[in-house]
Amino acid sequence: MAKEKLIVALDVDTMEEVERYVSLLKDEVGMFKIGMQVYNSLGKEVVTRVKDLGGKIFLDLKLHDIPNTVAQATRVLTGLGVDIFNVHASGGEEMMKKAADAAREEAERLGITAPLVIAVTILTSLSDEDMKAIGYAEEPAQMVKKLGMLSKKAGLDGVVCSPLEATLIREACGVDFISVTPGVRPADADVADQKRIMTPKKAIAAGSHYLVVGRPITKADDPVQAARSIVKEMEEAYVN
Repeated sequence: MAKEKLIVALDVDTMEEVERYVSLLKDEVGMFKIGMQVYNSLGKEVVTRVKDLGGKIFLDLKLHDIPNTVAQATRVLTGLGVDIFNVHASGGEEMMKKAADAAREEAERLGITAPLVIAVTILTSLSDEDMKAIGYAEEPAQMVKKLGMLSKKAGLDGVVCSPLEATLIREACGVDFISVTPGVRPADADVADQKRIMTPKKAIAAGSHYLVVGRPITKADDPVQAARSIVKEMEEAYVN
């Protein structure tokens, strides 16, 4: 079902807000993204609370450190029972491989389902000019492809990329290598700080497996109706 592929970003500060959105939306969407803002505000208790309320979790902490440190952090996050978490592809092949191996080993030790481990390629807030300023010689699409292929080689399950690169990832890494795509905005929504964006229908048609949407849902007057509207757009892409 299309709604299982919609992830709502809980970019909030309080447990009360988390509880409100999860209670409202758990039957309307597939998963909730817990990012640095809410995790750093509330700690691992926010993961437990979302799970208690019946929500699945994409833990978006973008781990990036030396391989051993990331592997040990991965074991901790796996023990929390999250469904997806991510690392930075720019940490390199060894770091990503150790993260994937650690997640699977820890899940087996605990007797739980292993989380999907995915890699952040290039942030959707970065433009061509931003990339040049950082020092990347290649444009975003080519860097996403290169990092996606490296992530697959390292044994990860997929990547975070802009929906503009979802087709490129599918062609380079295969249809089973997942693309989790932020930078998704309904046609009439404010783009905020995102620069490489696409509508829900076009993102699914391009090959995105999961769409991450935050403010167009959480800041809407009616979050439930906003989520349903996005799911409807997604369903149109599946039908066509």
